[in-house]
Parts: sequence; structure tokens; C-alpha cells
Amino acid sequence: MSASGFHEGERAVQERAGATEAAGRLHGMLQPPWLGGGLRAALAARTFAVLTARDRDGELWISPLTGEPGFLAGEGTTLTVAAVPPAGDPLHGLPVPQPAGLLAIDLGLRRRIRVNGRLTGRTDDTLTVEADQAFGNCPAYIQPRLLAPDTAAPLLGEPAPVADRDTLDEHDRDLIARADTFFLGTTHPTRGTDASHKGGAPGFVRIEDGELWWPDYAGNNLFTSLGNLTVDPAAALLFLDFATGRTLHLGGEATVEWLDPAAAPDEGGTGRRVRFRPRRVRGGRLGLREASPAG
Repeated sequence: MSASGFHEGERAVQERAGATEAAGRLHGMLQPPWLGGGLRAALAARTFAVLTARDRDGELWISPLTGEPGFLAGEGTTLTVAAVPPAGDPLHGLPVPQPAGLLAIDLGLRRRIRVNGRLTGRTDDTLTVEADQAFGNCPAYIQPRLLAPDTAAPLLGEPAPVADRDTLDEHDRDLIARADTFFLGTTHPTRGTDASHKGGAPGFVRIEDGELWWPDYAGNNLFTSLGNLTVDPAAALLFLDFATGRTLHLGGEATVEWLDPAAAPDEGGTGRRVRFRPRRVRGGRLGLREASPAG
């Protein structure tokens, strides 16, 4: 979304959900995209973020970024990220410039910040994002956990070359079935990309005939993700095994399904769910693991 208002996909979902007025009340919090004050301090405290962008072949992915506190540095409308997708990650060597959506999240504190804009710079160890919008999200559906550096990761060396698959294997299905958290990347032809967090009870993401679906729970009524998918079905998913540090990247297409209560159960209580068809599958690993349960 830019200063001109919500795009056509967001407006369509807001209207069908009966949330146009509620969304309008939140419009002002998205502008201007100033990364000072409280936002700057919150970003500086984070050690984990996810980035939605396109690879060198134009495919959409969402990837993790990790670092010490301070690796996310906001100044004015510029976010400097002292991390890049590593070798083996789908976004390694991603092209610049391009639209980018970043979500910085503290799972232990259940706090998250979205920064959407343009990726304008990349070095061997930094990314630069010029923000079009920046705002905090509510803690709903964030499953609390404490993350710590994975001390075993450096001992494993550089990841071996990987190739994308087009189907889920047994290990992928097991990870998805156990997941209480994943991250969703979406895009719009003119408004850029977005990274969002999705959470629920373990098993809230279902697998049917090689496709995934999950209920859409009530949120802030902006409908950025669903609005993007209404216009452009390109989607990217990231699942994390917090116990082992394993990552699962999925790329494909997603559609918003509006449910007929007489024909399908409404597990989210909103009359909506999202169905995803994976076309690209790639594994990897995260530099963090769960340290202990967060109270």
C-alpha cells in the first residue's frame, strides 16, 4: 500500500469481509515510513527477520536473516541489514534493485515489525531497503519461543549445492504437520512485496493431494497478504524446524477460498482459507535454534 490508499485486491477482500471501515481507521498508521524512535529501537533489538523477494530467475521466495542485536539498523526511511541470504538459500545473490518485504520478529516477546519497500543495495554482507511503509503488528497467533545461535551450524561447513524439487517428501510433510508457525511471502504487480507471519496450533496447516491449506484467522483487517493473492497468486512459504535448525522453502501459487458453511468447515471462524500449490521445494538451515520454552 502507498499513500494513495489500499490497492484493488485489498479493497476487494476488505469489502467482502465487511471490514472496509475498520481498515480505513488503520490507514494512517502506515504512513510515513519513518524508521526512527521506537521503531528504530525495536528493530535494533531483533536477531531474526524474514525477507520476501525474487531470485535471479524472477521466482518469489521468503528467506530467513539472522544476526546479533543491531544487525537491523533504521535511519530515516532506510533500513540497513547486516546479513544476506547465504549460499544454498534461494535468495542467495538476489538481484538489486527490486521490491522487498521484510518482517522483523521476536518470537519470545511476540512482537513483529513489517518494513515494505525497495531493495536498493547489496554487498557481500549487507542489504539496503528503502521503506515505503513500516508498522508494528499485534502479537496474535505468535507462538512464544526463545531462539539462540545454533552452535553446531559452523561445524557443518558450507551447505552442499542444492536443486529445487517440485514435490514434498516425507520429511517435508512431517515438518509441515508439526508446524505451529510459518512465514508467507506475497506480491502485487505495482505495490511491491510483503512478508507476514502465520501461526496456530500444531497441524493448522493441512496437506491434501499435494496441496497445502490453512484457515485465515481474524487479524488487523488490512488484508495485505490476501489482497496481494487476489491480484497475483504468486506465493512463497517458509517453515522452520526450531529444534534442528532445518528450513523448508516453498514457492508456488495460492488462492483465497471463501467458504460455504454448508459445504466446508470454517476452522478459522472467518469464512476464509488459503490454498497453496507448491511448484518449487528447497531445504536449508537456520543459524538459530530454540533455546528453551518462553514463558
